Amino acid sequence: MLKSIITEYGLPWVVNRSLYSIKLKIMSAMPFTERLFEKPVNIKRVDIFDIDVGRIEKFLRDLPSEKKSEIIAIADKAVRGKIAAFSSIELDYGNPIDWHYNPITKVGVDMTLKWYKIPDFDPERGDVKAIWEASRFTHFLYFARAYLINKDKKYYNAFSDQLSNWIRDNSYSYGVNYKCGQEASLRMMNALMAYSVFQSCGLDVRSDEKNLKKLIGGSYKKVLSNFFYAHKCINNNHTLSEITGLIIGAWCSDDKNRLEKAYKLLEREIENQFLSDGGYVQHSFNYQRFALQIMEFILKLSTKTNIDISNRSKKLVTNSVMLMYQMQDDTGDVPNYGWNDGALIFPVTTCAYRDFRPVINAIYALLEGKRLYSSGEYDEEILWFLEKRIDEMPIAQIKRVSSEFKQSGFYTLRHKNGFLMTVIKNFKTRPAHMDQLHIDIWHNGKNILCDSGTYSYSTDMGMQMALTGAHNTIKVDHKEQMKKHGSFLIYDWTNAINIQHSQDYFKGTMISKNGYSHTRSIKKTINGYLIKDIVSADGNKCEVYFHTPCEVQVKENGFELLMDNVVIVRVVTTGDILVRKAIRSVYYMQKEAINRVSISDKIENKQCNINFEIQFY
Repeated sequence: MLKSIITEYGLPWVVNRSLYSIKLKIMSAMPFTERLFEKPVNIKRVDIFDIDVGRIEKFLRDLPSEKKSEIIAIADKAVRGKIAAFSSIELDYGNPIDWHYNPITKVGVDMTLKWYKIPDFDPERGDVKAIWEASRFTHFLYFARAYLINKDKKYYNAFSDQLSNWIRDNSYSYGVNYKCGQEASLRMMNALMAYSVFQSCGLDVRSDEKNLKKLIGGSYKKVLSNFFYAHKCINNNHTLSEITGLIIGAWCSDDKNRLEKAYKLLEREIENQFLSDGGYVQHSFNYQRFALQIMEFILKLSTKTNIDISNRSKKLVTNSVMLMYQMQDDTGDVPNYGWNDGALIFPVTTCAYRDFRPVINAIYALLEGKRLYSSGEYDEEILWFLEKRIDEMPIAQIKRVSSEFKQSGFYTLRHKNGFLMTVIKNFKTRPAHMDQLHIDIWHNGKNILCDSGTYSYSTDMGMQMALTGAHNTIKVDHKEQMKKHGSFLIYDWTNAINIQHSQDYFKGTMISKNGYSHTRSIKKTINGYLIKDIVSADGNKCEVYFHTPCEVQVKENGFELLMDNVVIVRVVTTGDILVRKAIRSVYYMQKEAINRVSISDKIENKQCNINFEIQFY
């Protein structure tokens, strides 16, 4: 295991991760040593996020009445401490809010404990992310938006009171809310955006300014004093978030030296995280959207900091947008690929959480001066980050076509009213799920063959959803594609070879270090796709899995997928067919029953062949 980790993650990562563990142990044993790692901060100003509230107010007031009512309902509940968490469920943190409480397990964390004495994973407490959700302050943006709709001052009062209460109940550096620098950065961003709205509306925000300075002071100190971990050990969306926290803190401290250093770090991190063909280092579409929302904020701040990212960085971010655009269904959704923790850090849209159009459209408008879609409800996100007029902005006429992104490992085949996506890559960074040669199929706006999702990082169910059997690919006996330790550490990475792609054909081979290889070819036909799987392995049996939200009827030589008793797909195949119940998680901490169809065959002479044809009705 150690040899594989050193080979795949690199010796510097192993050394830095070990050093960070040593740091935590030293501070736990001798708390006074924490001061040795801390750096002083002095917050002088907070008006970093300028916003034209008039345009947003007009947009919100012109929304259909049911959309306005939805915003107001979410804000009204948040006033009472009932927060829309993970973009999907309502969690009751009490009124006033208990910032150290997990509403799912009904267990709290002692606010007098130092952050480094609180474990990351605790079965009794449950997923720490459920505690963090309230302190991300995403609901502050609902307060701001509701106020712009009806000018009811209760939303401002809730913002002001909750900000004050958070400062009272979260002394630096005590409690669970100081465990993570990314969380500290996100709460700074959302608090600053909401504050900017209320200030621009002429409200007396003098007490809020004082509390905001305290919030930024503690949050900035957390990030600044512990950035080593995000920079040297994580290298993903956490790092981007924390660099944004460094930029905010440096500007608010009027520290030009630290500000310039933060932007230099940002340039290097964009280069590291955004691949040249548009892929994202974290192997997750949800985290790719997360990173793009961070870039929205960064691009907006340049008007205040007077420092812009380079054209090279802008090109990488634009490429990221275009990859996601090509992975989209016409509904705005994308495959539920990779880790998905429900994060939508700036909920400044009435579009559904699974609609990726708001951020994709906003980034493209920011960088290219064009929109990707005709005007719609997703335009609100542009207004929060772009100061130019959008009503006369031209539409980029870009078609979705069968596409390949070799560096990132994504391949699509487009058919009438839908598409197929498969993924296979040689990993350069830590894998997320064991999903090599997984296929996602969308037809008539429905994800008929789907990814199982994530559910939770800290539960057995969530860990199972990262494994081979939760994806639409081949599994050999009880072998996994790779090895896994804990929630996130995957090692013995697979290799990808012999990849071919055209407008109507794909073929690729995955080689597992667990003793087998899997070659999958996909041929687009008049009515669907013909898929052939060849497995070379020592073993007894191989199985092809199909995860689907559809009803399943087994027929002679195959099975049918139905929705509302209407057949939409027929799968023609031989071999033993078994239908079992499975779980899908489209939203973090939520699950739904789906069907898992498996086709199995024996391995003979170290080879197994399974063919099937997907026919659309």
